[in-house]
This record gives sequence, C-alpha cells and structure tokens, in this order.
Amino acid sequence: MYQALYRKWRPMTFADVLSQPQVTTTLQNQIRQGTTAHAYLFTGSRGTGKTTCARILAKAVNCEHPRPDGNPCLECAICRDAEAGVLSDLVEIDAASNNSVEDIRDLRDGAVYTPERCKFKVYIIDEVHMLSVSAFNALLKIMEEPPAYVKFILATTEIHKVPATIISRCQRYDFRRIRQEDLVARLEYIAGEENISLEHDAAELMARLSDGGMRDAISLLDRCAAYGETITAQLTAEAAGAAGREYLLRLMEALHTKDTAAALSIVAELHDASKDLARLCEELILMLRDVMLLKATGDGKLAHCMADELPALQKIAAETDMERIMGVLDLLQSCRERMGRAVNRRVELEMTLIRATQEATQSSADVQALTERIAQLESRPAAAIPTPGYNPELTKPRPSPAPEPTPEVDIKKLKMEDFKPVAEWPEILEECGKLNPAVLGTLDGSKAVAYANVMLITAENAFFLTMFKDKENARTLGDAIQHVMGKRYAIRARCSQAAAQPRPIEDMLKQAKNSGIPTTAV
Repeated sequence: MYQALYRKWRPMTFADVLSQPQVTTTLQNQIRQGTTAHAYLFTGSRGTGKTTCARILAKAVNCEHPRPDGNPCLECAICRDAEAGVLSDLVEIDAASNNSVEDIRDLRDGAVYTPERCKFKVYIIDEVHMLSVSAFNALLKIMEEPPAYVKFILATTEIHKVPATIISRCQRYDFRRIRQEDLVARLEYIAGEENISLEHDAAELMARLSDGGMRDAISLLDRCAAYGETITAQLTAEAAGAAGREYLLRLMEALHTKDTAAALSIVAELHDASKDLARLCEELILMLRDVMLLKATGDGKLAHCMADELPALQKIAAETDMERIMGVLDLLQSCRERMGRAVNRRVELEMTLIRATQEATQSSADVQALTERIAQLESRPAAAIPTPGYNPELTKPRPSPAPEPTPEVDIKKLKMEDFKPVAEWPEILEECGKLNPAVLGTLDGSKAVAYANVMLITAENAFFLTMFKDKENARTLGDAIQHVMGKRYAIRARCSQAAAQPRPIEDMLKQAKNSGIPTTAV
C-alpha cells in the first residue's frame, strides 16, 4: 500500500529534525541527564516539527537502549511499537475533535493507572488550543500535580489561545519556520532516494510556496511526482495552482510602470486558467518583499528570488522609492487578508491593483505639490510662516467678556421679513464647536438670520435656551460669531418647538377664563 511521502520521511530521531537546534539540543541534554520535565508545550506554525519532536521525545524517555546522545535506539520493542502506533502507554489526542470536558476527564481517570510496559505514560495533545474552557480547567489540576510516571506534551499553532495557567505549568519551546536552504536540501535528498527527477529551481519554488513548513513542501513534491518524469518550476507552479514566474514578473513590471490595463489583463489570463488568485497575491507579496529588501540592503543576500529573476527585481528596486514599494506592499497585504472573507476574490485583487497603479500616481503628485508648497513657505521671511496647527486668534490671551452690544435698531419694530439668512452659519457652528462643544450639541439643526447688528437664532432643541441663559455659554457663542463675521451681534434666541409644546396649566387657566369661571393666582 502506497504511503504518502511526508509520512514515509517523517524524522525518526532528533538529528533528522531540521532548523530547530534550540529545541532538539535541549531535549537531548535533558534525556541524557535524566532531567526531563513533567509537561512540555511546543508552539509554532504548521509543518515545523512539533508533533514529530513530541513522538521522538516520547520514544526517547521510554527507550530500552537509548543512545548516548539522547536519541531513541529505534530497534527495541518499545520504539518499534511506538512507531507502529500500538504502544498503549503512548496516548495521542487530537484536541480539535476531542475537546470536551468529558474527554479530559477520561484522560485524567486513565492517568492514575501505572504504565503497562514503559517507564512513563506519555500524553501528546495536538492542537491543544482547541480545548474548551471547562476542558482546560479539568486538565489544569492533573498537569499541576501529575503522578511521577506521567508526562504531558502539548502542541499548538495558536499559543495566544492557551490559558496562562496552562502555559505556566509547562516548559515552552518555540519552533521556527524551517530555513529555505534546509527545505531545498531535504527535498532534493528525498527526491534522490525516491528516484524522482527534481530540478533545483523546482525545489526552490516548493520551498517558497511551503512558507517554512516541511510537511507542505514534501506533500507538494509528492503531488508533482505524479505529473511527469522531470519536475520543473513550471510544473510545480501548475501543480500548486500558482502563477508561473513569468506571469509574476510581468505583473511586477505592470505595477512598476503603473500600467493598470496590463495588470488587469494578466489577472484575467490567470483567472481563465483557473489559477488560485489568493496564492497569486501571496506570491506578489513575497516578490515585492524581495524588491523591498533589495532596495534596503543593495544586495540579494536576504532575497529569496530565483537567480534568473534577480536582475529584473534589482532594476525595479533601483527605479522605485521605498515609500512606493511599502505602499503597494501594504495594499497587497490588506487585499490578502480581505480575500479570506470576500465574496469574489478576483474583484478584491482587481480593486487593489487599480489602487496600486492609479492612487499611487495621484499620491506621488500630491507629494510633489506638497514639496513645492513647502519650498514656497521656506522662501518667505520667518515671521510670515505660520506654525502648522497654530491659530493666533485661539492662543492669544482672551480679553474680558465683552458686553452684548446695544441693538442699532428697535427690535420690537422689526418683522421677520426684515431678517436675512446668515450664510456663514455653518462656519460659526464649527468655530463654536472648537470653543464650547456643549453649546454646539444643542444647536443641531439650528438656523440664524440677521439684520443690522441683531442676530436671531432658531434652535430645534429647547435645551439651547437653558444653555444660552448662562453668561459663559452666551459669551463663547458671541466670540464664535465675531470670529467669523468680524463684529459682535446682539443675539436673540428662540426654540422652533416651543410653540408646539403643551402648556397644560396656562391652557386650563385660559379655558376657565373664557368660560367665565373665576381663577385665583397663587
């Protein structure tokens, strides 16, 4: 029966685990010295070796003939049964599907029994962050004071979901993403052992697409092996549902030259060819990252691009400023995040490319205009240049409250048709908001008319009349009007809803008087 390559080539000893020396060296030393902990917590992204190291550790602490370097012998009955999955003292639990409190209670009840064959009963709980709150609480006590013959190894990709009370009771080890050169070397080794013809460029592309995960890289190799006799970079891209490198370079050039039509045309081609547009966005992000690093460092040591792509990316980096690179990179990052919940991924990517090729141009023009404006200001005498955000009217000492001016006309003789709307009223409200937000809140929907130096304010909120009776509020409103209109006004206020509001006592007295009923004032 055929066995998947990632299972067939799973590391058997700590020496086979790639790019995790900070973990494997420590564990080997603990095994040699007999100082292993009762609980471990392995964290890191998928495919970096967490479960693999947990299984190796479980075998090593129970191995009948452990090696001097802390690795299991792989030959004793314990090692063979553990590898075959038939060792009763090694219990693996998938917390994604066994996350209830009942599952953890069963574990706790089983932990009280001594091991059947081994020195230690080892519980490996994968994806431990999936446990429910009650399940974590049930696990807490047994982890805090376990029997001497019990060990726990927890593994998670989302450490932030694990309660601090659990973390504090474990030795924590963080697994890093596997280095690209290690991935490439391992893929080429496996391909050689399996008689698979694998080109070096194809191995590099697999390593890039796997994002530091060994399992993903080997699974992609397994998939490509079924396509043809020789695995090329183009075949790898097709098997992964990703865009070929030629398309990526064309798309990068369209972004560089701000050619919207070309960028959208390339996306249309890839969509018609059933390419994964989310993967395309990820590849663009990685390639633009290379451009950013080339711009920042001037060399390709940190870039992960292929050798034949380096000259084109160096040219783009040399001709583009860092602000533009980071701006487009930010747009693509946001696009990839939205794609996970978008109704149509193609639309999301197309909108982003349009912004990247058009808004960036507008932004550059704005920056140029701003630069020219700054140059003009710098050429003026120092006293003529205002400080940004400085308003001399608001910062100079405020004079004592000015009394309300005397109306220039007899208000009692004025009619409403004499008044004209105050066109500057929105500006007055804005200024009032700066001086006294409380008053502004009662002026929502208000209007103002004026004649000579008399201004009549009609408010919809009856509470404005109460606010206006306060001298400080009236003064700040007068200051706002003076700031905009250039002079002080005699202010009169009324409420448009006052007439509509019921006045039951006055109405009853009026009705009684009209009916000839005598009334007495109290």
